[in-house]
Amino acid sequence: MKALIASGGRGTRLRPITHTQNKHLIPIANKPILHYAIEAAKEAGIKEMGIVVNADSHEVQDAIGDGSRWNVHITYIPQEAPLGLAHVVRIAEPFIGIEPFIFYLGDNLVIGGVQRFVEEFEKSKCNCFLTLARVKDPERFGVPELRDGHIVSIEEKPKHPKSSYAVAGVYLYDRHIFEAVKALKPSARGEYEISDAHQYLIDHGYSVGYAEITGWWKDTGKPIDLLEANRLILDNITPSMEGSVDEHSMVAGKVSAGKGTQIMNSIVRGPVTIGEHCIIEDSYVGPFTSIGDWCEIRNSEVEFSIIQKRCKILNVGIRIEGSLLGMDVEIVEAAGKPRVHRFMLGELSRVEIV
Repeated sequence: MKALIASGGRGTRLRPITHTQNKHLIPIANKPILHYAIEAAKEAGIKEMGIVVNADSHEVQDAIGDGSRWNVHITYIPQEAPLGLAHVVRIAEPFIGIEPFIFYLGDNLVIGGVQRFVEEFEKSKCNCFLTLARVKDPERFGVPELRDGHIVSIEEKPKHPKSSYAVAGVYLYDRHIFEAVKALKPSARGEYEISDAHQYLIDHGYSVGYAEITGWWKDTGKPIDLLEANRLILDNITPSMEGSVDEHSMVAGKVSAGKGTQIMNSIVRGPVTIGEHCIIEDSYVGPFTSIGDWCEIRNSEVEFSIIQKRCKILNVGIRIEGSLLGMDVEIVEAAGKPRVHRFMLGELSRVEIV
């Protein structure tokens, strides 16, 4: 079995972060989202992986490499334009050949990995095996209609969902999926929809099975989804203190800090992960916060946030909460007079002030 991992697209719902960073490389608990997909496939015993990337960028290739760090082999498959998930599958046929494969959306996270689904797919002898998750907003996803324990139809982003399930971003196929994706025409939004490929299989008598994800699953397409995924991952971290904590500081709960990090006269209340060579001084770092390498937080408070590498938060008089900071961001106290708010913000930025 092979793995096909999607890492293309433009990440428009995560702008301005994704103006300069592929959304699949945004860190969750200080590890790029895409790493979780690769690790899940590796844990399921898969060593041949294809990653679909934007043809006009080498960002993912540069960040991930050839797969040797995971002892797997990675092939990169360029996609010229974001034409939908069924198009991703179609252009991967030369890599997949006639082997069965797992198709994993690289911005999805599934607790407990995917090995169970691989085993159920192989046991079921289905042509297509889907993973379903109960969600509050099924209209955002492909939605199955279930009848007597079988999937009878699937609709992409329906206005009136026929169930409370979403088709999650983990799919398993045999070679017949290529027949389906080649038969499709673009949808009203100009994409080749994977839900239409699944409906083709159902309509043409192929067997489509499913399993429910009983733990948690996250599609990290929006900022709040990233923060929630960060919370869920941090809840399961193993504490590790490689940095230093002075006698005037208090560290409580699950806290990890990397080499060279200094915590001085501060309170850090886990679960929290802090990268290498950070300075936390005269500050409070609250639960569900991840802080990347080389960050500096002085005389400030932060909680339930993702702070990427080389950020500075200096002398901020009110707690920062529920925030996502890209690399090299600075939030500092205004100097001099008049005392003003001064912003430099990209497209689709959001700032709340008091």
